[in-house]
Amino acid sequence: MSKAVKYAERAVTIAAKGAWAVFEKLNSINPNPSFTPKWSDKPLLKSYQKEKPPLGWPRTTDSLCPKCVPEIRQQIIDGKLPHEILLNEKVGEIKAQIIERDGQILMVKDCPKHGHFEDVMAIDTAFFKHLEEVFPGRDIRAHNDEGLHNHGTSTVTHGRGSVLTIDLTNRCNMMCDPCFMDANQVGFVHELTWDEIKTMLDNAVSIKPRRQMSVQFSGGEPTLSPYFLDAIAYSRKVGYTSVQAATNGIEFAKSKELCRAAAEAGLRYAYLQFDGIGNAANSHRKVGNLFDVKLQAIHNLHEAGVDIVPVTTIINGINNEQVGRIIEFALDNPKKINFLSFQPVSFTGRDEAVTDERRQAQRYTLSHMAHDVKNQTGLGEPTRDWFPISFMSTFSDWADLVHGPNRDWGQLSCGCHPNCGIGMALMIDKETKEAVPVTAFLNADRLAKDVAKINDAARGKFLSIAGVTLALLRNYDPTKSPTHFKILDLLQKFDKCFGATGRNYGKVTADRTMEDIEKRRKDRWNFLFIAGMWFQDLFNYDFRRTEQCIIPYATQEGEISFCAYNTGVGWRNIIEKMHMTSTLTKWYEEHGRHEIFAGGKKVGMGDAQNDLLLNQEHVDSAANDTFDKLGIAKNSREEKLKARDAKLKQDAENARMAKLYREEILGEKPPQDGFIPLGNLIQSAPKAAQEESAEPVMGD
Repeated sequence: MSKAVKYAERAVTIAAKGAWAVFEKLNSINPNPSFTPKWSDKPLLKSYQKEKPPLGWPRTTDSLCPKCVPEIRQQIIDGKLPHEILLNEKVGEIKAQIIERDGQILMVKDCPKHGHFEDVMAIDTAFFKHLEEVFPGRDIRAHNDEGLHNHGTSTVTHGRGSVLTIDLTNRCNMMCDPCFMDANQVGFVHELTWDEIKTMLDNAVSIKPRRQMSVQFSGGEPTLSPYFLDAIAYSRKVGYTSVQAATNGIEFAKSKELCRAAAEAGLRYAYLQFDGIGNAANSHRKVGNLFDVKLQAIHNLHEAGVDIVPVTTIINGINNEQVGRIIEFALDNPKKINFLSFQPVSFTGRDEAVTDERRQAQRYTLSHMAHDVKNQTGLGEPTRDWFPISFMSTFSDWADLVHGPNRDWGQLSCGCHPNCGIGMALMIDKETKEAVPVTAFLNADRLAKDVAKINDAARGKFLSIAGVTLALLRNYDPTKSPTHFKILDLLQKFDKCFGATGRNYGKVTADRTMEDIEKRRKDRWNFLFIAGMWFQDLFNYDFRRTEQCIIPYATQEGEISFCAYNTGVGWRNIIEKMHMTSTLTKWYEEHGRHEIFAGGKKVGMGDAQNDLLLNQEHVDSAANDTFDKLGIAKNSREEKLKARDAKLKQDAENARMAKLYREEILGEKPPQDGFIPLGNLIQSAPKAAQEESAEPVMGD
């Protein structure tokens, strides 16, 4: 686009500033009351009516003891305590302080039984402060939910959430670290029946506010469930427009037919495990060709009409150098990737018993991520371009206002705590691959404040759209936007996201066709959203985050916060044991063993081919060897091996000292007639023989 056009657009934005000043004054006179929409029994909230949890620091919150909780949970699983204790008592709860020390934000807490615990929450205090300051507040309080939200202090109290997760099975075709579920290791199968799946989805639409959510089928590996395709179709049937599968991609890489069947059933997104560029970067998952599997899965799914969201668990010292490489991969392939999700490691599942040494070395926060993105790609200023995910809820509120009181569903709204998740958006030209942070040319902070004023006035559809148009224009700087980006593109992208005008950009409802999918994909501009979602563990648990969780799990015992289910008091372990399908032995007898890819085993994919653009230098890079050099275990299995070896060494030393004591202190003579004490055998055994006899570790 010529400079003349950019300057002309600049003149339009200047005029919009003047028009906004007039609009703002008139709009603030006698604001209308909020209406109560069909999808809620409570009215829409004005911005000043929204509740906020205690923020800033120092502050006190409610947390958990990392030692008490596993002990009590095991007693519940063993039947020594009733699970109802979690509903009526504050099991394992202790107070925690959130403080600043040496330029970092920490959570520190003390248990009267187990002592002191502390962990890092942020390495950049300015970044942490920025996220909390722009948090717009909580959503409407959850209601009509008494039967599904009843989990003691772990109960979700605000909003409806944005992703409803349903674990179809705890079976998986991989066996890797980290893993929320500890899949294939618990000794039994927990797999939902068709009636249970239907009941969970039917129940989900009864909670108010009844907002659109992305229904995510997970596991284990959800594609192993015999009801995978039926569950997708039923989610669409009850009214959800976004259905996704959290998958390792193996079955999708192996079968184009499965990809097409999933798309036809209504699968919109594949939430694809994706830990780095190259097989070496994924080697900690113990599948020989895992990166090749990811590429083939992306190719097959995109071809079938399913959008792909690469999901990366970031572990310091394991794959933190991959953050920039994954973003560059998305920038190189803008027609196939429009969303990235990074998840700083949560020490739970297989990693709940992590040693302090490994936890401190591997801890990775959202502030680490924001700085790694800048340092590795040159994109994104931490306090300008990153916002809490809940920042977007102001715009969701505007969409609810514009859509009016008679709509069946509320807008999807990400109303999580500002410590939970962050996001940054890039506007990418699919033709030239030029990429610019959206907040480099759009003053998002001021825009959100403008939109909040429009929402508070509650003028109705026409004036609300007119107001947002002026707000967008006055906060837009065309001289800093991508070269070919126009004002019209800005307005259309906003409308495409929130569906305010009713223009057809390609349907996303259950009756969408491949034509609709292609129509949406023809947009020249890729709004690449880079999200960071940091799930809690027992070391940094904060009940204020749990109360407004946006990723509830649907279970046989109601809907439970993601962190309360996987970490926290650990509802997953309890519910899966309560409702287990069968023991592993019985399952194998009745159904046979499913194939598991582990120990370097490769996935067969036939004639694999894809058209993804790759940086060969990144593909060929060696795995991160930070912990090998430091001599620190990289995962729970290595910690078990290390602990076992230390025990063998200590046992040998104890035997040697016992022998010396008997001979030197008690005056006993050395054994005669060829008898050798066991301690001497352990002490003298060759090292190789000791290593061989030590396998396998229990639970492997």
